[in-house]
Amino acid sequence: MNTFSEFKIEITSKGFDGDKIKMSKILNREIIIHHFKLGDSKLFKERGSGKCLQLQISFNNEKHIVFTGSSALIEQIKLVPENGFPFTTIIIKDNERFKFT
Repeated sequence: MNTFSEFKIEITSKGFDGDKIKMSKILNREIIIHHFKLGDSKLFKERGSGKCLQLQISFNNEKHIVFTGSSALIEQIKLVPENGFPFTTIIIKDNERFKFT
């Protein structure tokens, strides 16, 4: 019988570091965005784009993960060039929509 270690399977995707943090804790404060992932979401399907944006951020010199279904943030982050990471930003709420500034 084989053992899993004999398959020499390596994880190729990077996981995000840190604890989950609510958007309300970082709103209107400077953060650093290191990476993002975009995937389908059951939770955000009913209200919004049906997508979930995961952000790997630094806030107060600690790494955190933020989850959001904001279509405006998704639209904006997709336009950031790969060599543009990491970058600093402030997420604000403008007319009930979140956006990067």
